[in-house]
Amino acid sequence: MTDSYERAPASIWRNPIHFLAFGFGSGAMPKAPGTWGTLAAMPFVLIWQQLPPGGYALVLLLSTLVGIWLCHRTAADLGVHDHGGIVWDEFVGVWIALWLAPVGWLWLIAGFLLFRLFDIWKPWPIGWIDHHVSGGLGIMLDDIIAGIMALAVLLLGEYLLAIV
Repeated sequence: MTDSYERAPASIWRNPIHFLAFGFGSGAMPKAPGTWGTLAAMPFVLIWQQLPPGGYALVLLLSTLVGIWLCHRTAADLGVHDHGGIVWDEFVGVWIALWLAPVGWLWLIAGFLLFRLFDIWKPWPIGWIDHHVSGGLGIMLDDIIAGIMALAVLLLGEYLLAIV
């Protein structure tokens, strides 16, 4: 398989597995598919935040496990390790970033921006994982860690605002 960020294949509109891996089609955008995928994931956060933390955690666990399979299968079908249009990992990553974050528009925007920052910048260990872990797990894991790092910054921000 190759690393390529080509046009979205027509199969995403015919194959439900590819459609999900491409974030309900949001990954088909020709420019910045990861950002568009993250944006498409945001309305779900409003639903998940209505759940108790354990329910939200269950959504994260299930979407991660399904995502590993979706991303692996789609990448294998396309013959590309991590096609730029595969954005299910961005969905799960931003959902993680906002899991325990305070509810509110400013927190949603901050979570979105922090997640994208970590996902694009790829500080250690994100960059290492991105280059050394393959398959569906590799596609998902760097975004999971980016989401955890974004969540940590959000929670630190919440704490600091509370003591000021």
